[in-house]
Amino acid sequence: MAFNTDKNSYTIIFAIAMVAVVGSLLAFTASSLKGKIDANKRTEKQQNILFAMGVTDAEDPNEFVPAEKAQELFDKYVGDKQYIVVNGEAQKTKEAFDIEVKKENDKVKRDSSYERKNPLFIGEREGETYYIIPLRGTGLWGPIWGYVALDEGYSVVKGAFFDHATETAGLGANITEAYFRDDFIGERILNAAGDYKGITVKKGNADPKNQRKDDNAVDALAGATITGDGVTAMVKKGIKMYQPYFETLKK
Repeated sequence: MAFNTDKNSYTIIFAIAMVAVVGSLLAFTASSLKGKIDANKRTEKQQNILFAMGVTDAEDPNEFVPAEKAQELFDKYVGDKQYIVVNGEAQKTKEAFDIEVKKENDKVKRDSSYERKNPLFIGEREGETYYIIPLRGTGLWGPIWGYVALDEGYSVVKGAFFDHATETAGLGANITEAYFRDDFIGERILNAAGDYKGITVKKGNADPKNQRKDDNAVDALAGATITGDGVTAMVKKGIKMYQPYFETLKK
C-alpha cells in the first residue's frame, strides 16, 4: 500500500518517527559513554586542583599534568585530605570530591534553609600546605569557575585557576591566561585589620605590575568589565563561605 506523502499527516508521522529514532540513538550513545565521560570529568577536576597548587606539566608550567598521571599525582599531593565544610565545621571524607558547587548553589536557591556542603581539598607540596577552594560564578555570557589555593595561614593566595564556558575571545575569555591568574598569587584576602575582604578585579587599579599585595585587588582585563565583576563576586563569595572554619583553625 502506497503512502500519500503530500498529506500533512504523513509529514507529522515522519517527524515523530525521526525524533523517536534520533532520541533513542542519542540516549543509547550517552548511556554507553557515561563511564568514559565521568572518568574524564574526574581527571579534569584532579588536574584543576593540582594546577591551583602549582603541580603542572613538567615541561610547561602553564599546562595541566598529563591526564594519565592525574590520579597518581592527586593521590600523592592531596590523597584523602578532602573535607566537606558545613557551618564552620569540617568532616573528612572522599565524598567531597563528588560535590558539585553548581548543584549546591542551585539547592540554596531553591531552599534558603538548606545547609550548603562546601568541598575543601588540602594539598601538601615541598613542605608547604595548600587549602584549595572550588569556585563557581557567572560571567558575561555564562558560567565561570575555578580554584583558589590559600596558604597555611588561610590568608594569602598561593595559586589560582579560572575557566569559562562562553566568554568573549580576547576579552573575558582571558581569565584563563597566566598573566591574569598569576596576579592573584601573593594577594591577601584579609585587610590590615585582619578582617575578611576578598579580592576585587579592579578597573583603574593603577598597579599594572601587581606589586601591591595588600590592597585586596588585581588589575581588571581590558574590555571585560562584566566578566571581571563575575570573577570578583565568585572569589569573594566563594572563599567567604570557608572563613568560619578557618577561624576555628586559628584558635
